[in-house]
Amino acid sequence: MDKPEIVSAEQWQQARDDLLKAEKELTRAQDALAARRRRLPMTKFDKPYEFDTPDGAKSLLDLFDGRGELVVYQFMDRGPKHYCPGCTWFTDNVPVHALPLLAGRGITWMTVSNMPLAQIEAYKAERGWTLPFVSSHGTSFSDDCDAGGGFMLSVFLRDGDDVYRTYNTTSRGVDRLVFANSIMDLAPYGRMQDWEDSPDGWPQHPTYG
Repeated sequence: MDKPEIVSAEQWQQARDDLLKAEKELTRAQDALAARRRRLPMTKFDKPYEFDTPDGAKSLLDLFDGRGELVVYQFMDRGPKHYCPGCTWFTDNVPVHALPLLAGRGITWMTVSNMPLAQIEAYKAERGWTLPFVSSHGTSFSDDCDAGGGFMLSVFLRDGDDVYRTYNTTSRGVDRLVFANSIMDLAPYGRMQDWEDSPDGWPQHPTYG
């Protein structure tokens, strides 16, 4: 397996300093995007959805758990006994111990899927997940969030009993939130996936191979 070029400490520092300039530019660009995100308008989301949960039927407003903001990850429904490897990878990376920290800032995290609740509960037990996970089976919630049969991360804000959608993202927008991916992106061999732009000789394999 090939390895990075070996250079002197001085040469390494120069290369690192050059990369740091690009990283700082990216950080400033991300800050600017976050500022634009905070200025997005919102749209009312007021259908009477009924989610199936371990504690009984709940409305979208109930999922806020009394807080002002709600972040929902929509886990793909691929049919009985079939589970999306990407959604599984993402959910494996949700930092459960950070959810109380979000709650302390007024943000509730919820994973939602069109899978029936019994299927969700069985998969949670298999994976050892303890995060909140409810079913939107039989509702139009996924379609209304523009997730359809795919995955999506959506953000909601409530004003009293009125619920509004403020943001959503999918694909690489969700990918960037995965803790393990972020750490691997800092490592010499990256994620070792065949879509990455890596030097010749670097180990690579299919994303979900």
